[in-house]
This record gives sequence, structure tokens and C-alpha cells, in this order.
Amino acid sequence: MTVITRFPPSPTGFMHIGTARTGLFNWLYARRHGGKMLFRIEDTDRSRHSEEAVQAIVNGLNWLGLDWDGDIVSQFSRSDRHAEVAHELVKTGKAYYCYCTPEELEQMRENAKKEGRPTFYDRRWRDAPPSMTPPEGINPVVRIKAPLTGERIVQDKVQGDVKVNAEQLDDFIILRADGTPTYMLAVVVDDHDMGVTHVIRGDDHLNNTFRQNVIYEAMGWDIPTYAHLPLILGPDGAKLSKRHGATSVEEYRDMGYLPEAMRNYLLRLGWSHGDDEIIDQEQALQWFDLENINQGAARFDFDKLNYVNAHYLKLADNDRLADLVIDLYKLRDISVSDIGRARLLARMDELKSRAKTLVQLADDAEFLVHGIPFEFEEKAAAQLNEDGKFIVKIVRDRLSALENFSADELEILCKSIANDHRDGKLGKVMMPLRAAITGKASSPSLVHAMEVLGQEEVSKRIEYALEKFA
Repeated sequence: MTVITRFPPSPTGFMHIGTARTGLFNWLYARRHGGKMLFRIEDTDRSRHSEEAVQAIVNGLNWLGLDWDGDIVSQFSRSDRHAEVAHELVKTGKAYYCYCTPEELEQMRENAKKEGRPTFYDRRWRDAPPSMTPPEGINPVVRIKAPLTGERIVQDKVQGDVKVNAEQLDDFIILRADGTPTYMLAVVVDDHDMGVTHVIRGDDHLNNTFRQNVIYEAMGWDIPTYAHLPLILGPDGAKLSKRHGATSVEEYRDMGYLPEAMRNYLLRLGWSHGDDEIIDQEQALQWFDLENINQGAARFDFDKLNYVNAHYLKLADNDRLADLVIDLYKLRDISVSDIGRARLLARMDELKSRAKTLVQLADDAEFLVHGIPFEFEEKAAAQLNEDGKFIVKIVRDRLSALENFSADELEILCKSIANDHRDGKLGKVMMPLRAAITGKASSPSLVHAMEVLGQEEVSKRIEYALEKFA
């Protein structure tokens, strides 16, 4: 049997982090078993459909590095096939036309509430005798004949055997009065026609599974293997939402997380392999299974995500990181010359060793790529008081005497000035000097940055700072 999974998001908004994890798990399971992951857009709700949302989902999968097999399937485009199955079920006696008006259905609910019964449809058209003539002017819906007695069991790879009594299922609608299919029908028909063998999705769909199985059984179709994933909660145990920070994949990209780090982190949200926290893609493809998915909800932890991202930043190719950082600068309207890129690459090993995100790396490196004029942070400006400028002027005057403008020689020079003027306290030399050269109160190694900038650029920046704070 060829394993076939599917990724079937609804295009009603951004690609939520839970949707991304579902895509990852489906992709890993299919790829590990040499199977296929299909991509279906569940777009039958046309009032909420958004082509922009479709593109956001596609972009999210592409950014995560998750490919799919075949073309993207539109569920809406298959409405005729869904209706065909509904009418076939009526012909075989497994479903029926219901002519109840909205007013009749509301009265049923009110009567049930008064009598303390479930507010299900009362099935009056289920086995209607021939004498029960359909009313004129009413377009019927099609309802499935749900089982009336017995126990219903969903065998789930994550949740185990989940059971409900048949009395808890109603004769739900599979085709609306206007001829459009409901989600329950469409998803079953599509999964069957696409040959889906494994349905891996959030456990908020578990209740739907009992109803969907009624359709599978009525059609005599094989029921797929189910694996319902636990929810992702915020750090406080509440449902993950905007108040916890970013919730969409594109937001995490813009916050400076690498796709390989997000894959690793999402994998560990609800699945484990011993105590391993760092699991690269090759290992994930070897190890991923359904049995080690946790039943309990996972909690999103930014500290862990930052730890994972910092790990992958250290491993990342420097040229690739330079391209990504330069893309961030473009969003800030900062253009980077070839010289700026060369400076960035020259210090990349240090920059990526101290950063948790690409945004932090870009912030740390910005002074390397911009020229004069530049802005000074408030804390940096505070360093360029009269005392700070005094030290900076001494450095300026002594820089011209350096024959070798190297990090080692620059450190020796700064230590000498600290000994002569600041009781050997190097920080009291470096802090105002850093402010003058970078415009920041903190930065990567200043002497190494000065070496990369070069003597002419360093001198220009010092003169600019002294003039600005004259």
C-alpha cells in the first residue's frame, strides 16, 4: 500500500502555526514511507474564501520547505461529484430527502429543550411513507441515515480507541437545499477519490470523524487510518492567540526565524524522540512515526524556539545568512553595497554566534553596512559627553600613528589609553569609542569591527560623531 496523506487547509486567513504543524506531520509521514502528500484547498465556504489566504498558505509551505505531489485541488471545483454521491446514497436507501422548513426545525428544537431531549432533527422524513407527500415549493436537503443504536468506535493512532453511542449522532445534512455539499460530505468524497490512506489532523476534528465514518460505511468505502493531533497552547495554557505573540507562519519568518528551525521546533510540539531537542530534517525523516505523538496539548515556548533557532543560525551558510539579512535591510530602506556585504560576511561567524534570530543579527550588523550619516541610540549618545569625547579624541589622534590597522594592534592601543587615562579600565575607553563608530551602546567585538571597516572609514565616523556632539 502506498501511503497517501493530505494537507487540506481552509483559505479563510493566514496560515496558523497549528496548520503548519499539521502540514509538517503529513509531509514527514508520507515522505518517510515513500508515499505522497496531496494538497487540497477546502474552499466550499465561498463567503469566507480568500485568494490572498490561498497564496499565504502556499507561501508558508514553500518557506517551510514542504513540497506536495500533484496539483493543488480545489474542493469547490468538485461540487458536482459531491452532489452525485449524495444522490447515490438516496437511491441506495442510505440517505433521504428532508423537506422540513426552518420554522419546523426551530419548533423541533424548542420542543426538545422543553422535554430535556437532545435538540437533534427528529428524523420525520427518514422513513416517510408514500402517503407523506412532499410540500410544494420546498427544495429538500439530503440527510444521511445515521445508525440508531450501538457503539461507534474511532481507532485513532494518537488518541487510542474513542467511543460514542450511536444515539449521539444525528441524521446530519450532506447536501444543502441549494444543491451545495456540506463539509462532512465533501471531505469524505475527496479523501476517498484522492486515495488518502492516512488522515492526520487536529483533534478538534475528532467529533467530525464519527459522522464522516457514517458516510464511508454507507458508500462501502475503506476508512482511512486516523491520527488526531493535540492542540497547541500558549505558554499560559490558554489557546494560542495573538496575545501570545505571532500566530502565523509568515510572522515567524518576519521575526527572523529560519525555516529549518521552525520545522525542528514544530516537530517537537506534540512529538518526541527520547530527549532529543535538536532534530534535523534527515533525522526527522528517519524517526517520525504516529505512535510517539503525545495525547496532551503542547505549549508554545519562545525560549525553546529561540534556542533552536540560535542553533541553526550557527550552522547556516554565511552567504545565505548575508542574503537573508540584506532582505531585512531592504524592508528598512537600507541599501547594502558590495563593500557593505563584504564587511557583513567578514564578521558573520561572530554575528551568528551571538544571535537568536535573523532580526537580532541584522540589528547587530547594521552599523557595518551603513555609512555616514547615521543615527545614534540614546544610550550611545549619552556616552559622547565631554568625558567620552575626550577619550575618543585621544583614540583619533593615536590611530594615525598605527602602521598595522589590525584588531590586535587596535586592542593594544585601546588598553594603552585605558592605562594612561582611565586607571586601566578598558570599558571606559571602549564604550564611548563604540558609540562614536557604531551609533550603538553595544555591538560585536569593536576592534574586529574596526579592522573590517578600515582606518579611513573609522576615522570618518569618529570625526562625524565629534562634530555631531560638539
